[in-house]
This record gives sequence, structure tokens and C-alpha cells, in this order.
Amino acid sequence: MDATQLWLGFFAGGTIVLGLPIARLRDASVKLKGFLNAISTGVLIFLLVEITGHLLEEIEELIEEAVEHGTALTGAFQYGALFVTGFSLGLLGLVYFERRFLGATKDGISPKTRAKQVAMMIAIGLGLHNLSEGLAIGQGYASGAMRLAWLLAIGFALHNATEGFGIAAPLSGHRVSWKFLLLVGAIAGGPTFLGTILGGWWINKSVEAFCLALASGTILYIIGELLHLGRQLKEETVVGFGLLVGFVIAMVTDFLLIGAGGG
Repeated sequence: MDATQLWLGFFAGGTIVLGLPIARLRDASVKLKGFLNAISTGVLIFLLVEITGHLLEEIEELIEEAVEHGTALTGAFQYGALFVTGFSLGLLGLVYFERRFLGATKDGISPKTRAKQVAMMIAIGLGLHNLSEGLAIGQGYASGAMRLAWLLAIGFALHNATEGFGIAAPLSGHRVSWKFLLLVGAIAGGPTFLGTILGGWWINKSVEAFCLALASGTILYIIGELLHLGRQLKEETVVGFGLLVGFVIAMVTDFLLIGAGGG
């Protein structure tokens, strides 16, 4: 491992802090809060579609390959079980966490505390997703594909800047410290750096797929929480427009990454 590999991981994950200052907005109106919250939701909806679609596509390819060659569906069943297990743990893990640690106070706490809880859960879900991104960078670098590693790092850096905004948006209008923002930024972006290091040492597609499945489950739960917050703000038109904007922003960022990498 050398300094270049470490820099790639730091660069790809560190840009998540660029979207965090939006949380420092003071005196945000109800409409602005609803709009920002909806943009965050739209970004996460796209990530859920992207991650889950990728995993399901892998399973479909294994099924098609087995049918084409007349072989057993063992690989497809194993990959499918891995996906279901990871997805279930990600989704039900947050359900358990909320009931165990937040259930008694969830509806009675202040809006600021609830916003911080949601932001922390978003950071955890994105951290699991970003670990797999770091693994991809590390594997590309370790295999000698320097151009690919740099393209992935740049693309994921753009993506993470968008994700940072997704963490910060529910916090707008609440007084939160820079210390808390740096903490959630480290939880969400730090795994990219960690994954880059691990990807250079050890390559395991099953572990990567499991991390993505975990991320899918956690993101689905978080989307439900954000939609609940949006309904409480009672700004349906603003929320709908924000969902569209967030989804399109994430989609365009992803297309830029694909285009830069030549598909």
C-alpha cells in the first residue's frame, strides 16, 4: 500500500463534508425544510433503486447462466440468500434499534433531537454503501488499473458530496454543532477510506454484496422515516418537487460516473 491508494480513499470519502454545511441554515421555513428533506429522500430513493437493482441483476445473471448451461442453481440460491439476509438485517436491525433505544421517546422528543437521530441513521446506511465503493477503488488500484481507480474515486467523490447533503437536509433549521456534523460525516464517509485499504489487501465479492444488501435494507427504513417527516410538514407540493429534484440529482451524478468510466 502506498500514499496514492490512501489519497484515493480519502478523496472519495472526504467530499461528503461538502454537503454538510446546509445543516447550519438558521430560521428555515416549513416549506424550505420540507423541500430539503424531500431532496434528501429523493437521493436515497435513487441509491436504493441503484443498489437493489444491481444485486438483483447479479442473481438474474446467475439464473440465466445456470439455465443456459443446464447446471444447478446453487450459485443463484447462495447469492439470493446473501441478499435476503443482508437486506433483512439492515432493515430489521434499524427497526430493532428504534424500538430498543428510541421507542419509548420517539414521539415525545424535541424536533431537533429527532432530526439528529434521523441524520445519524442516514449516515450509518450511507457508510455501509460507501464501504463497498471503497472496496471497488482498492480492488481497481491493487489490480494495476490506475485509470479505473482514479475514475472511480472521482465519481464516488461527486456522489458522496450529494450524499452529504442528504445527511444534512433533515437538520436544517435546527442548531447543530460542527462536532456532530463531523461525526456523521466520518461515519458516512470514513468507510470509503477503510474500504479502499481493505480492497487492496483482500478481494471478496460476497462480502461486498453483503455490505450492499445491508445498505439497501437500512436505506429503505430511512426513506420511510424521511417520508414520515415530510408528511408532518404538510407541504405535499413542495415535497413532491423535492423528491423529483433529489432523484434527478443523484441520477445525473451516477450517469456522469458511468460516462467517465466508459460504462
